[in-house]
Amino acid sequence: MSRLTATASCTAYAAVVEASGEVVAQALLVRRVAWLTGLARDVTVCLVVARWNAADLDALGSGVGLDGRVLPSKGWMALRRLGWGVSPPSGVYVGDRVMRCAQEQAARLLRLALHRRRLVAAIVATWPRNTGARTGAEWEALRALLPDGVSAADIRNRTRQVRAYRDEHGAFPADLTELEEPPNVAAQVVLAAADRQLLTLERTGHHSARLRVKLPLVEFPASGRDWAWHELPLALPPTVPAEAALCAPTVRVVKGRVRVDLPFQIPVGFAPATGHRVGCGFDWGLNGLLVGVAGRLADVADGRVMSDGRPLVYDASGVSAKLHRLRGEREHLAAKHRHLQRLLAGITPADPRYLALRTACQRIGVEHERLCARIRNLNKALTWSAARWAVDQASAAGATVIYVEDLATLEARGRRGGWNARLSGQVRGRIVEAIRHLAAKYAIAVVTVAARGTSRYCPRCGDGTSVLQHCPAPDRLGERGWRWAYCPACGLSCDRDWAAAERIVSRGLLGQHATRTHRSTGARTIHAIVDRERGRLGPGSWLRSRLPRCGPVLPSSGGMVLTRA
Repeated sequence: MSRLTATASCTAYAAVVEASGEVVAQALLVRRVAWLTGLARDVTVCLVVARWNAADLDALGSGVGLDGRVLPSKGWMALRRLGWGVSPPSGVYVGDRVMRCAQEQAARLLRLALHRRRLVAAIVATWPRNTGARTGAEWEALRALLPDGVSAADIRNRTRQVRAYRDEHGAFPADLTELEEPPNVAAQVVLAAADRQLLTLERTGHHSARLRVKLPLVEFPASGRDWAWHELPLALPPTVPAEAALCAPTVRVVKGRVRVDLPFQIPVGFAPATGHRVGCGFDWGLNGLLVGVAGRLADVADGRVMSDGRPLVYDASGVSAKLHRLRGEREHLAAKHRHLQRLLAGITPADPRYLALRTACQRIGVEHERLCARIRNLNKALTWSAARWAVDQASAAGATVIYVEDLATLEARGRRGGWNARLSGQVRGRIVEAIRHLAAKYAIAVVTVAARGTSRYCPRCGDGTSVLQHCPAPDRLGERGWRWAYCPACGLSCDRDWAAAERIVSRGLLGQHATRTHRSTGARTIHAIVDRERGRLGPGSWLRSRLPRCGPVLPSSGGMVLTRA
C-alpha cells in the first residue's frame, strides 16, 4: 500500500489572535500574511541572486557539502550544509523558521535551474552543423546527454533560446547564468520547511481544519514581541477525503485573499507494471482530443490482442472552439498593447496625448490579463475533464493499465490546422499527469509508449509492412487526406485515430515486459516494440477484432457505427 499526494486550495477569510482572542478580519489578515510573504521573498531573492553563478551551481549540482557529506533532500538543509547563509534586512527581526522557509524556496529554484542548465549545455555541445535540422546521429548524441523525461518541445524551445542568444552576441552562452536572468521569486511562504515553532495543523472535522501560524503584527517587526500566533479556520473542499493525512501548506495572497495550498496524502493500492490482461489505449487524435479503444490479451504465446471494435471518443470541439477564439482575442490585445507602449515611449509626460494613451494602455493590459486567466481556467477544466473521462472509460472496461503516446517522441508535423496545432505543448502534458493522478486512486497503471508508426501501419495485419492509406473519407479512398485510414491488404477502413489507438493498446500489452520505471518520477515507459511473430523488437503488433472484418465506419447522429463487411 502506497500513498498518493495531492493538493487542495483553501481560502482563509478570518483569523483569531491566540493570546488576546482578537478576531482579525479578512483585510487585516491579508496585510499580515503579505508582510510575512514579503519578508520571506526578500530573503529568497537575496539568496538566489547571490548564488546565480556557475561556481555555486556547480557546488549545488555536485551533491556534496563542505564537510564531504552528501547533501540532504531538504533544500534548506542542503543550503546550510553548503554554507550559504543569508541575513534578514537590518533592523528587522525574522525567526529562524521563516529563514528556513525562504531557504527552502531558494533551493527549489536553484535545483530547477540545474535541470535547465544541463539541457542548455547538451544543446550547445551537440549544436548541429545545419541549424535548420539535426541529423539522426546528432539527435542520438543529443539524447545521450539530456536528462530523462525531456520532451521534444523542451528541446525545440531551448534551441530557439540558444539561437537567439548566439545571433545577438555572436557566440554561444558559456552557462545558463549568461543565458537567463535569476528566476522570479513568488511571494509565498513554503511552510513545509517549518516546524511547530512556526505552525501547527490539525483536522477539526471531516471538512474542516485549523492552521496555527505566527504572523508579524507590523510590516517591519523589530523583535519577537511583534509576532503573534494566529488561528486560521479552513474549510476543506470535497476532494479531500476524511482519511487523508494533511501536510504543511504553502501560504500566499491572491487577489486580495489568503490562499492556503494544502497538500494531503491518501492510501492507494499498488499498480503493477506487468501482468496486465486488459488495457485501454488512447491516441492524441487529429479528429479529436482523445480517441481510445479497449483491448484484451487473449494469448501471450501467439501474441493476439482482441478488441470489441468500439471507439472511445472524447469530444472537446466546443471548448476547443472557445479557446481558439480567446487566443485570437488575446493576440489582438497583445498587439494593441505593444503598439501603445511604443507610442508612449516616443512622447513625454508633458504631451497632451500622454494621459489618454497611458489610460488606454493600462485598460488594455488589464483586459489582456483577464483573457489570459480565462484561457488558463479553461485549459485546467479541459485537462481534468479529459483525464476523468479516460480513467472512467478504463475502469468501466475492467482495464488495469492505460497506454498513451509518449509526448517526448510525439511532435506535430505536416498539417497544422487540427488538434495538433491547437493543443501541442499546451494541455497534453497536463492531461497525462492528471491521468496518472486519477488512475493511481483506482490502482490502474499508466504507461507511455512510443508514438512513431502508430498511425502509419495497419493494426490488424501486424506484420509492420502494411502501410495505411490516409484519405478524407471512406467514400473517397482515391484522394489524399488525413482523417480516414484504409488498408489495401486486409480491407480495414476506419477513423485514423481509432486505428492508431488500436495499435497503441496492442503495442503496450504485447511489450509490457519491456516496461521501464523512472527512478525519481515513477513514470513508466515502453520504448521497445515487440513483433508478435518472431518475439523480437520490430515495428509490428497485432490486434484482432471480434468481428471478422470491418466495413467503413460511417458518421451518424449518434456517433460512429461499426458494420460488418
